[in-house]
Amino acid sequence: MAKDKEIKTNAMRFLDKNKIKYEKIIYDCDEFIDGRDVARKLGQPFERTFKTLVTVGKSDNYFVFVLPVDKELDLKKAAKSVGEKSLSMLHVKEITNVTGYIRGGCTPLGMKKQYFTTVHKSACDFETIFISGGKRGLQIEINAFDLVKVIQGKFDDVIF
Repeated sequence: MAKDKEIKTNAMRFLDKNKIKYEKIIYDCDEFIDGRDVARKLGQPFERTFKTLVTVGKSDNYFVFVLPVDKELDLKKAAKSVGEKSLSMLHVKEITNVTGYIRGGCTPLGMKKQYFTTVHKSACDFETIFISGGKRGLQIEINAFDLVKVIQGKFDDVIF
């Protein structure tokens, strides 16, 4: 009888390589569902369940923002936070080419390139938060300070 091979995403390999503690949470998901639906499905509070958004600045540089699933990114605050004149959301069609991940599986961990990442400051209020694990149907529970440290990001207020 063959042993089931453990699923490892780039995000998980990145955390393992950097010796960062995390827990994986697997759930059934064949197609895109938004972060609020994932949180409801898993019984997680919205304020501890975070989504990953990718933006592009006037400079043509990419910036990643991690915020609670029930909040909206304030593009003006976000631009100011990263020193850009303005930001726009990356078009859904470009997510895979830029990050290496698909919509609904995008995470700030282990992208094709490490883009500057800002995690909403509310993550500091919790011992752990939930983020995508790098594919649909997989989440990672991680300490927010460990997350920011390993991605060399920062905390800031970037929501309305």
